[in-house]
Amino acid sequence: MKTPSSLRLSVLDQSPVRQGGTARQALLETVQLAQHAEALGYTRFWVSEHHNSESLAGTTPEVLMAHLAGQTQHIRIGSGGVMLPHYSALKVAENFRLLEGLFPNRIDLGIGRAPGADRLTAQVLNPSNQFNEQDFIEQLMDLDRYLTDRADPETIQTKIKAAPLIDTVPELWLLSSSGQSGLFAAYLSMAFTFAHFINPHGGPEAVQQYREKFRPSARLPRPEASMAIFVLCADTEEKAQELEDTLALQMTLLETGSRGPTPPYATVRDYPLAPAQRARLEYNRQRMVSGTPLQVKMQLEKLAADYGVEEIIAVTITYDFQDRLRSYELLAEAFALQPAAHVASV
Repeated sequence: MKTPSSLRLSVLDQSPVRQGGTARQALLETVQLAQHAEALGYTRFWVSEHHNSESLAGTTPEVLMAHLAGQTQHIRIGSGGVMLPHYSALKVAENFRLLEGLFPNRIDLGIGRAPGADRLTAQVLNPSNQFNEQDFIEQLMDLDRYLTDRADPETIQTKIKAAPLIDTVPELWLLSSSGQSGLFAAYLSMAFTFAHFINPHGGPEAVQQYREKFRPSARLPRPEASMAIFVLCADTEEKAQELEDTLALQMTLLETGSRGPTPPYATVRDYPLAPAQRARLEYNRQRMVSGTPLQVKMQLEKLAADYGVEEIIAVTITYDFQDRLRSYELLAEAFALQPAAHVASV
Protein backbone atom coordinates (compact mmCIF):
# COMPACT_ATOMS: atom_id res chain seq x y z
CA MET A 1 0.00 0.00 0.00
CA LYS A 2 1.37 3.41 -0.96
CA THR A 3 1.99 5.94 1.78
CA PRO A 4 0.28 9.33 1.18
CA SER A 5 2.75 12.05 0.21
CA SER A 6 3.11 15.25 2.20
CA LEU A 7 3.09 17.13 -1.10
CA ARG A 8 -0.33 18.57 -1.93
CA LEU A 9 -1.49 18.44 -5.53
CA SER A 10 -3.99 20.74 -7.20
CA VAL A 11 -5.32 21.37 -10.70
CA LEU A 12 -5.35 24.38 -13.01
CA ASP A 13 -7.65 23.73 -15.95
CA GLN A 14 -7.84 25.98 -19.00
CA SER A 15 -10.82 24.32 -20.74
CA PRO A 16 -8.78 23.37 -23.83
CA VAL A 17 -10.61 22.99 -27.13
CA ARG A 18 -9.38 20.20 -29.41
CA GLN A 19 -9.46 20.04 -33.18
CA GLY A 20 -12.89 18.85 -34.23
CA GLY A 21 -14.34 19.71 -30.82
CA THR A 22 -16.36 22.66 -29.52
CA ALA A 23 -15.98 25.24 -26.77
CA ARG A 24 -19.13 23.90 -25.07
CA GLN A 25 -17.63 20.42 -25.05
CA ALA A 26 -14.46 21.83 -23.48
CA LEU A 27 -16.45 23.54 -20.70
CA LEU A 28 -18.43 20.38 -19.94
CA GLU A 29 -15.17 18.46 -19.75
CA THR A 30 -13.89 20.98 -17.21
CA VAL A 31 -16.92 20.26 -15.02
CA GLN A 32 -16.32 16.52 -15.30
CA LEU A 33 -12.64 16.98 -14.51
CA ALA A 34 -13.42 19.03 -11.39
CA GLN A 35 -15.61 16.24 -10.07
CA HIS A 36 -12.92 13.72 -10.96
CA ALA A 37 -10.22 15.75 -9.20
CA GLU A 38 -12.36 15.95 -6.08
CA ALA A 39 -12.91 12.20 -6.05
CA LEU A 40 -9.17 11.62 -6.48
CA GLY A 41 -8.17 13.84 -3.54
CA TYR A 42 -6.74 16.97 -5.18
CA THR A 43 -6.64 20.02 -2.89
CA ARG A 44 -7.99 22.73 -5.18
CA PHE A 45 -9.30 23.18 -8.72
CA TRP A 46 -8.57 26.47 -10.47
CA VAL A 47 -9.80 27.75 -13.83
CA SER A 48 -8.10 30.31 -16.03
CA GLU A 49 -8.96 33.49 -17.90
CA HIS A 50 -8.10 33.78 -21.59
CA HIS A 51 -9.60 36.02 -24.27
CA ASN A 52 -9.82 35.97 -28.06
CA SER A 53 -8.65 32.35 -28.13
CA GLU A 54 -9.78 29.44 -30.28
CA SER A 55 -7.82 26.95 -28.19
CA LEU A 56 -9.01 27.81 -24.66
CA ALA A 57 -12.68 28.26 -23.75
CA GLY A 58 -12.35 29.72 -20.26
CA THR A 59 -12.90 33.48 -20.42
CA THR A 60 -14.75 34.21 -17.18
CA PRO A 61 -13.43 32.22 -14.21
CA GLU A 62 -15.83 33.62 -11.62
CA VAL A 63 -18.85 32.46 -13.66
CA LEU A 64 -17.38 29.01 -14.26
CA MET A 65 -16.36 28.80 -10.60
CA ALA A 66 -19.96 29.28 -9.45
CA HIS A 67 -21.05 26.32 -11.54
CA LEU A 68 -18.09 24.15 -10.50
CA ALA A 69 -18.60 24.83 -6.80
CA GLY A 70 -22.25 23.82 -7.19
CA GLN A 71 -21.25 20.60 -8.94
CA THR A 72 -18.70 19.60 -6.27
CA GLN A 73 -18.83 19.31 -2.50
CA HIS A 74 -15.54 20.02 -0.76
CA ILE A 75 -12.64 20.67 -3.16
CA ARG A 76 -11.49 24.30 -3.14
CA ILE A 77 -12.53 26.17 -6.30
CA GLY A 78 -10.53 29.13 -7.55
CA SER A 79 -9.37 31.42 -10.31
CA GLY A 80 -5.98 30.92 -11.85
CA GLY A 81 -6.47 33.75 -12.23
CA VAL A 82 -8.58 36.86 -12.56
CA MET A 83 -6.60 39.38 -14.63
CA LEU A 84 -7.15 42.32 -12.32
CA PRO A 85 -6.03 45.21 -14.61
CA HIS A 86 -9.06 44.52 -16.82
CA TYR A 87 -11.54 45.20 -14.01
CA SER A 88 -12.68 47.32 -11.11
CA ALA A 89 -11.28 46.13 -7.78
CA LEU A 90 -14.71 46.69 -6.22
CA LYS A 91 -16.45 44.49 -8.77
CA VAL A 92 -13.91 41.68 -8.36
CA ALA A 93 -14.36 41.90 -4.58
CA GLU A 94 -18.15 41.69 -4.96
CA ASN A 95 -17.90 38.71 -7.30
CA PHE A 96 -15.71 36.76 -4.93
CA ARG A 97 -17.55 37.78 -1.79
CA LEU A 98 -20.70 36.43 -3.38
CA LEU A 99 -18.94 33.18 -4.25
CA GLU A 100 -17.51 32.94 -0.73
CA GLY A 101 -20.96 33.64 0.73
CA LEU A 102 -22.46 30.78 -1.26
CA PHE A 103 -19.54 28.39 -0.72
CA PRO A 104 -17.81 29.44 2.52
CA ASN A 105 -14.18 28.37 3.04
CA ARG A 106 -13.99 26.85 -0.45
CA ILE A 107 -13.12 29.83 -2.67
CA ASP A 108 -9.67 30.94 -3.85
CA LEU A 109 -9.13 34.28 -5.53
CA GLY A 110 -6.03 33.91 -7.68
CA ILE A 111 -5.02 37.26 -9.16
CA GLY A 112 -2.90 37.84 -12.24
CA ARG A 113 -1.44 40.88 -13.93
CA ALA A 114 -0.86 39.45 -17.42
CA PRO A 115 -3.50 40.33 -20.04
CA GLY A 116 -4.48 36.73 -20.79
CA ALA A 117 -4.73 37.90 -24.38
CA ASP A 118 -2.97 40.00 -26.98
CA ARG A 119 -2.50 43.71 -26.28
CA LEU A 120 -5.29 44.77 -28.66
CA THR A 121 -7.82 42.54 -26.88
CA ALA A 122 -6.61 43.77 -23.50
CA GLN A 123 -7.10 47.36 -24.63
CA VAL A 124 -10.67 46.58 -25.67
CA LEU A 125 -11.38 44.88 -22.34
CA ASN A 126 -10.25 47.99 -20.47
CA PRO A 127 -9.44 51.06 -22.60
CA SER A 128 -8.14 52.83 -19.47
CA ASN A 129 -5.52 50.18 -18.76
CA GLN A 130 -2.04 51.71 -19.08
CA PHE A 131 -0.25 48.48 -18.05
CA ASN A 132 1.28 50.50 -15.23
CA GLU A 133 2.86 48.71 -12.27
CA GLN A 134 1.76 51.33 -9.74
CA ASP A 135 -1.84 51.08 -10.94
CA PHE A 136 -1.73 47.33 -10.32
CA ILE A 137 -0.34 47.77 -6.81
CA GLU A 138 -3.10 50.25 -5.97
CA GLN A 139 -5.71 47.83 -7.33
CA LEU A 140 -4.31 45.06 -5.15
CA MET A 141 -4.45 47.27 -2.07
CA ASP A 142 -8.01 48.34 -2.85
CA LEU A 143 -9.08 44.75 -3.43
CA ASP A 144 -7.55 43.69 -0.11
CA ARG A 145 -9.37 46.46 1.74
CA TYR A 146 -12.71 45.65 0.11
CA LEU A 147 -12.42 41.96 0.98
CA THR A 148 -11.36 42.53 4.59
CA ASP A 149 -13.45 45.66 5.35
CA ARG A 150 -10.23 47.39 6.35
CA ALA A 151 -10.73 51.08 5.69
CA ASP A 152 -7.56 53.10 6.07
CA PRO A 153 -8.08 56.86 6.57
CA GLU A 154 -8.39 58.82 3.33
CA THR A 155 -9.31 55.71 1.31
CA ILE A 156 -12.54 55.12 -0.60
CA GLN A 157 -13.29 52.08 1.57
CA THR A 158 -14.40 54.40 4.37
CA LYS A 159 -17.47 55.16 2.22
CA ILE A 160 -17.95 52.08 0.04
CA LYS A 161 -18.21 48.46 1.16
CA ALA A 162 -18.09 45.38 -1.05
CA ALA A 163 -21.38 43.53 -0.67
CA PRO A 164 -22.50 41.03 0.41
CA LEU A 165 -21.04 41.61 3.88
CA ILE A 166 -19.94 38.16 5.08
CA ASP A 167 -17.76 36.71 7.82
CA THR A 168 -15.25 34.75 5.74
CA VAL A 169 -12.68 35.83 3.17
CA PRO A 170 -11.56 33.95 0.04
CA GLU A 171 -7.97 32.79 0.05
CA LEU A 172 -5.91 35.40 -1.82
CA TRP A 173 -3.20 34.17 -4.19
CA LEU A 174 -1.01 36.33 -6.37
CA LEU A 175 0.17 34.63 -9.57
CA SER A 176 3.41 35.43 -11.36
CA SER A 177 5.69 34.17 -14.10
CA SER A 178 8.45 36.70 -13.46
CA GLY A 179 8.73 37.06 -9.69
CA GLN A 180 7.83 40.74 -9.42
CA SER A 181 4.37 39.94 -8.12
CA GLY A 182 5.97 37.79 -5.45
CA LEU A 183 7.22 40.98 -3.81
CA PHE A 184 3.72 42.43 -3.96
CA ALA A 185 2.33 39.23 -2.42
CA ALA A 186 4.92 39.39 0.37
CA TYR A 187 4.14 43.03 1.16
CA LEU A 188 0.35 42.50 1.13
CA SER A 189 0.45 39.18 3.01
CA MET A 190 -0.99 37.09 0.18
CA ALA A 191 -0.12 33.57 -0.90
CA PHE A 192 2.05 33.24 -4.01
CA THR A 193 2.11 30.91 -7.01
CA PHE A 194 4.88 30.84 -9.60
CA ALA A 195 3.78 29.83 -13.12
CA HIS A 196 6.59 27.50 -14.20
CA PHE A 197 4.33 26.36 -17.05
CA ILE A 198 4.74 29.85 -18.51
CA ASN A 199 8.34 30.60 -17.53
CA PRO A 200 10.65 27.71 -16.55
CA HIS A 201 13.37 30.00 -15.19
CA GLY A 202 13.72 31.98 -11.98
CA GLY A 203 10.90 30.34 -10.03
CA PRO A 204 12.84 29.02 -7.00
CA GLU A 205 14.55 32.39 -6.60
CA ALA A 206 11.21 34.22 -6.80
CA VAL A 207 9.65 31.99 -4.14
CA GLN A 208 12.68 32.38 -1.87
CA GLN A 209 12.53 36.17 -2.22
CA TYR A 210 8.81 36.07 -1.44
CA ARG A 211 9.48 34.12 1.76
CA GLU A 212 12.27 36.46 2.85
CA LYS A 213 10.17 39.61 2.32
CA PHE A 214 6.87 38.22 3.62
CA ARG A 215 4.96 40.38 6.11
CA PRO A 216 2.75 38.26 8.44
CA SER A 217 -0.87 39.18 9.05
CA ALA A 218 -3.83 37.81 10.95
CA ARG A 219 -5.16 36.43 7.66
CA LEU A 220 -1.90 34.74 6.66
CA PRO A 221 0.62 34.48 9.52
CA ARG A 222 3.16 32.51 7.45
CA PRO A 223 4.15 32.63 3.77
CA GLU A 224 2.37 30.10 1.57
CA ALA A 225 3.67 29.32 -1.90
CA SER A 226 3.08 26.86 -4.71
CA MET A 227 4.25 26.33 -8.27
CA ALA A 228 2.23 25.42 -11.38
CA ILE A 229 3.61 23.26 -14.20
CA PHE A 230 2.39 21.28 -17.19
CA VAL A 231 2.12 17.63 -16.17
CA LEU A 232 1.64 14.75 -18.61
CA CYS A 233 1.44 11.34 -16.98
CA ALA A 234 0.77 8.12 -18.91
CA ASP A 235 0.91 4.36 -18.48
CA THR A 236 3.92 4.05 -20.79
CA GLU A 237 6.91 6.18 -21.71
CA GLU A 238 5.87 6.06 -25.36
CA LYS A 239 2.42 7.47 -24.63
CA ALA A 240 3.85 10.15 -22.36
CA GLN A 241 6.27 11.19 -25.12
CA GLU A 242 3.39 11.56 -27.58
CA LEU A 243 1.54 13.79 -25.11
CA GLU A 244 4.65 15.88 -24.52
CA ASP A 245 5.40 16.25 -28.23
CA THR A 246 1.82 17.38 -28.88
CA LEU A 247 1.79 19.99 -26.12
CA ALA A 248 5.29 21.28 -26.90
CA LEU A 249 4.33 21.83 -30.52
CA GLN A 250 1.07 23.56 -29.61
CA MET A 251 2.89 25.95 -27.26
CA THR A 252 5.45 26.69 -29.98
CA LEU A 253 2.76 27.42 -32.56
CA LEU A 254 0.90 29.67 -30.11
CA GLU A 255 4.05 31.78 -29.79
CA THR A 256 4.00 32.41 -33.53
CA GLY A 257 0.37 33.54 -33.58
CA SER A 258 -1.42 30.24 -34.24
CA ARG A 259 -4.34 30.08 -31.80
CA GLY A 260 -5.86 26.89 -33.12
CA PRO A 261 -7.29 24.07 -31.01
CA THR A 262 -5.19 21.20 -29.65
CA PRO A 263 -4.09 18.92 -32.53
CA PRO A 264 -3.96 15.11 -32.49
CA TYR A 265 -0.58 13.39 -32.34
CA ALA A 266 -0.93 12.25 -35.96
CA THR A 267 -0.68 15.91 -36.98
CA VAL A 268 2.24 16.59 -34.66
CA ARG A 269 4.35 13.60 -35.63
CA ASP A 270 5.23 14.84 -39.11
CA TYR A 271 4.82 18.59 -38.61
CA PRO A 272 7.47 20.58 -40.56
CA LEU A 273 9.39 22.92 -38.26
CA ALA A 274 11.83 25.70 -39.09
CA PRO A 275 15.13 25.70 -37.12
CA ALA A 276 13.97 28.57 -34.93
CA GLN A 277 10.77 26.71 -34.12
CA ARG A 278 12.74 23.61 -33.17
CA ALA A 279 14.75 25.67 -30.70
CA ARG A 280 11.56 27.02 -29.16
CA LEU A 281 10.12 23.50 -29.05
CA GLU A 282 13.02 22.36 -26.89
CA TYR A 283 12.65 25.43 -24.67
CA ASN A 284 8.96 24.72 -24.18
CA ARG A 285 9.71 21.20 -22.99
CA GLN A 286 11.26 22.84 -19.92
CA ARG A 287 7.80 24.07 -19.00
CA MET A 288 6.50 20.54 -18.42
CA VAL A 289 7.19 17.20 -16.84
CA SER A 290 6.12 13.96 -18.49
CA GLY A 291 6.54 10.23 -18.11
CA THR A 292 5.21 7.24 -16.25
CA PRO A 293 3.81 7.78 -12.74
CA LEU A 294 7.11 7.02 -11.01
CA GLN A 295 9.08 9.22 -13.40
CA VAL A 296 6.66 12.12 -12.95
CA LYS A 297 6.60 11.70 -9.17
CA MET A 298 10.38 11.90 -8.96
CA GLN A 299 10.48 15.01 -11.17
CA LEU A 300 7.76 16.78 -9.19
CA GLU A 301 9.33 15.95 -5.84
CA LYS A 302 12.62 17.41 -7.04
CA LEU A 303 10.86 20.54 -8.29
CA ALA A 304 9.02 20.91 -4.98
CA ALA A 305 12.35 20.67 -3.15
CA ASP A 306 14.00 23.17 -5.51
CA TYR A 307 11.14 25.61 -5.03
CA GLY A 308 10.72 24.92 -1.34
CA VAL A 309 6.95 24.43 -1.72
CA GLU A 310 4.49 21.90 -0.35
CA GLU A 311 1.96 22.21 -3.17
CA ILE A 312 2.19 21.72 -6.92
CA ILE A 313 -0.55 22.75 -9.33
CA ALA A 314 -0.75 20.49 -12.36
CA VAL A 315 -1.84 21.86 -15.75
CA THR A 316 -2.67 19.14 -18.28
CA ILE A 317 -3.67 19.67 -21.91
CA THR A 318 -4.17 16.70 -24.23
CA TYR A 319 -6.02 16.14 -27.47
CA ASP A 320 -8.04 13.24 -26.05
CA PHE A 321 -10.00 14.02 -22.90
CA GLN A 322 -9.56 10.45 -21.67
CA ASP A 323 -5.79 11.02 -21.70
CA ARG A 324 -6.31 14.09 -19.53
CA LEU A 325 -8.42 12.15 -17.05
CA ARG A 326 -5.94 9.29 -17.03
CA SER A 327 -3.00 11.63 -16.40
CA TYR A 328 -4.63 13.01 -13.27
CA GLU A 329 -5.61 9.50 -12.14
CA LEU A 330 -2.06 8.22 -12.45
CA LEU A 331 -0.67 11.30 -10.73
CA ALA A 332 -3.07 10.85 -7.81
CA GLU A 333 -2.12 7.18 -7.53
CA ALA A 334 1.60 7.97 -7.62
CA PHE A 335 1.25 10.35 -4.68
CA ALA A 336 -1.38 8.22 -2.91
CA LEU A 337 -3.79 11.14 -2.66
CA GLN A 338 -6.68 10.65 -0.27
CA PRO A 339 -10.16 12.09 -0.92
CA ALA A 340 -11.35 14.55 1.72
CA ALA A 341 -13.09 12.83 4.62
CA HIS A 342 -15.62 15.61 5.11
CA VAL A 343 -18.12 17.57 3.08
CA ALA A 344 -18.28 21.34 3.56
CA SER A 345 -21.69 22.62 4.59
CA VAL A 346 -23.32 25.36 2.54
